[in-house]
Amino acid sequence: MITQIIVFLLILYFVKTIYTEFVSNGNPFSSKNSPIESIVEGKFTPKTLQKYNGKDHPKIFIAVKNRVFDVSQGSAFYGPGGPYENFAGRDASRGLALNSFDPSVLTPINEPIDDLKDLKDLEKESLEQWEEHFENRYKVVGTLHENGAVKDEN
Repeated sequence: MITQIIVFLLILYFVKTIYTEFVSNGNPFSSKNSPIESIVEGKFTPKTLQKYNGKDHPKIFIAVKNRVFDVSQGSAFYGPGGPYENFAGRDASRGLALNSFDPSVLTPINEPIDDLKDLKDLEKESLEQWEEHFENRYKVVGTLHENGAVKDEN
């Protein structure tokens, strides 16, 4: 009986996830469906990246090793309420390397970009695997640069 309940809850979770992504991305079969806003590949700073968090802007971007990925299609994971929402609009490299969702591992946006030099070999390997995951699933939309190195949009 407990096994059936667990299986039912897992199925319910996956149906909700698929439905949420379908609704947030629009009906792909509809001719009325137009992209929200095309983001041209560009240069981001921690400050300009911050707005792409799924709350302040409909697009969701995450930086990994100074490359910015558009993870909007994975909004159930990276958007508001998702398990990785702390990484949205941020440099997620250290958190991914440490396999930690704790916001305290993220570099504040007003500080220099984390150089990750103190990572242990196992943490570097974890980050490499995450980077490969993002490369295989999401489009690179730009690169991450120090604040002040790129003129802020604001």
